Amino acid sequence: MSLEIKVPSPGESVSEVTIANWLKKEGEWVDMDQPIVEMESDKATFEVNAEKSGLIEKIIGNVGDTITVGAVVAIINTDAEKPKSASNAAPDAPAAVPTAKPAEPKSEIAAAPVTNNVDLLISPIAAKLLADYKINPSSIKGTGSNGKITKLDALEAIVAGGVVGSNSASPASAGSREARREKMSNLRKTVSKRLVAAKNETAMLTTFNEVNMKPIMDLRTQYKKPFEEKFGVGLGFMSFFTRAVCIALNDWPAVNASIEGEEIVYHDYCDISIAVSAPKGLVVPVIRNAESMGLAEIESEVKRLATKAREGKLSLEEMSGGTFTITNGGVFGSLLSTPIINQPQSGILGMHNIVERPVAENGQVVIRPMMYVALSYDHRIIDGRESVSFLVRVKNLLENPQMLFDGKTPVEKVLGF
Repeated sequence: MSLEIKVPSPGESVSEVTIANWLKKEGEWVDMDQPIVEMESDKATFEVNAEKSGLIEKIIGNVGDTITVGAVVAIINTDAEKPKSASNAAPDAPAAVPTAKPAEPKSEIAAAPVTNNVDLLISPIAAKLLADYKINPSSIKGTGSNGKITKLDALEAIVAGGVVGSNSASPASAGSREARREKMSNLRKTVSKRLVAAKNETAMLTTFNEVNMKPIMDLRTQYKKPFEEKFGVGLGFMSFFTRAVCIALNDWPAVNASIEGEEIVYHDYCDISIAVSAPKGLVVPVIRNAESMGLAEIESEVKRLATKAREGKLSLEEMSGGTFTITNGGVFGSLLSTPIINQPQSGILGMHNIVERPVAENGQVVIRPMMYVALSYDHRIIDGRESVSFLVRVKNLLENPQMLFDGKTPVEKVLGF
């Protein structure tokens, strides 16, 4: 009996996917529920598994091809007998891909040094990347099944080796005027469409302020070690900003609202989207009900989501439904920027690099670690008063971290405000 393996729908709004990596090839045996191919949608990466055990008679499509959801990608003969060699293999062992088979580099580029071990497990995409950047696959510890070197492992090795942007390790020779074309991934196409739509469909405006980060930095210096020992996560800046944003959103609910048709939808909860730079592009996972979380809970959730983002394992549910976004360009050295609204949200807060600058305090010039913050907002539903007041509230909370529990100073609590 021939069984057709079709591409399952990864989400309601997804109509097509891209073949990222074949894990099996024609003529190989596959066990039930064993992955056959890795697919990439505009939001996530997922595997297509065998519904029954059998021999793969045909695979349809090449790596990089875009196919529609529901299309047949493989045909399995479920009546075939399992080969003896497959019986002795581990049930989830991926196919061994010889390292000598990546696409040949251009004549002026020497092939990457490779190991003589033909049984090295490495995906074709990873092999091509390592060959282009002259990295020996045997020097990399694979994180895939049975130690297989994945595309993510290859990208991390390239970055760790400092070859990105380096003339000495670039695939193009020095002085070369060649150009190359690469097909846009579904993720990049979707990001492009959403960014253009946000610019064209919203009345976007940005307001700026600056924050003295010394109080938070002093607090982190004092409590960072005991915090990590007690909760098992580091005490970063994101938890402070998330808490401050949640309190400010409660004070100015229009910033936490969105437009649907001719109605404004106000949310009595704070689902905070956190922009994360992943190997395949920018993704924005969501911290649900962040207003009810403490700093340790926020840090744990940020760590969990960031790890899944880097591994390409975020689900569609984890990246949808946010009410407000925080993005941190400071980790890349950005001093100031105007972030673009993440529709259908109406506001996004941009964090930036912390730089020591002279500032005036009580009539004296002192040096303080300062950060510029930017709030981009949809002027259709957020007025200047609300946007500026929201950002000032965030600034005050960050400069007075003792207020991050309920938004009040100790004196205000005593007076009953």
